[in-house]
Amino acid sequence: MTKDSSSKPQPVSPAVRDRMLQFASSEMFRKLFADGMGLVEETASYLDGDGREASRRLTREASLSYATVSMEMTTRLMQAASWLVVQRAVQEGDMTVEEATEARFRLEDSSVNAFTARQNPDLPEELMELVERAKDLFDRLHRLDEILFDEPDEPMPNPVTSQLQALQDAANSGAFDPLSVWRK
Repeated sequence: MTKDSSSKPQPVSPAVRDRMLQFASSEMFRKLFADGMGLVEETASYLDGDGREASRRLTREASLSYATVSMEMTTRLMQAASWLVVQRAVQEGDMTVEEATEARFRLEDSSVNAFTARQNPDLPEELMELVERAKDLFDRLHRLDEILFDEPDEPMPNPVTSQLQALQDAANSGAFDPLSVWRK
């Protein structure tokens, strides 16, 4: 999440409000929330238990990589959990849509995935699986964040409308009138 702490929420468009409220009350959100929080708990349990034991058996270089990867993965998961909690707060009426759209509650760009760049082949397989799942969750939430909150610069033209207009223009020009050939 970004660190911008704007004091006053900005008004949002009806389209953003509708998308946000519809998403927050959907079955998809309930499942996503449960899956995301479950991954947070699973990761915490691993890092405090089996992961701690596995990290003790690593070489110095691999141990440093383990620490870096686990710290960055944990940071991403906490950002994801925070985003999910904000959406739930909107659903339950504890937060307004305007508050939820503030920059400080939005997810930062996920294009910098440093933890995947620093992987060491000696890292435990279970850690790497958690890293991949955390990355997938964060990327999914980031895409949802953009879909829910970002307004397109221009409305997309409706292709059906443009086709109907082309047919109407052709009809007005006499293209569909078989008798128009003899009227010339």
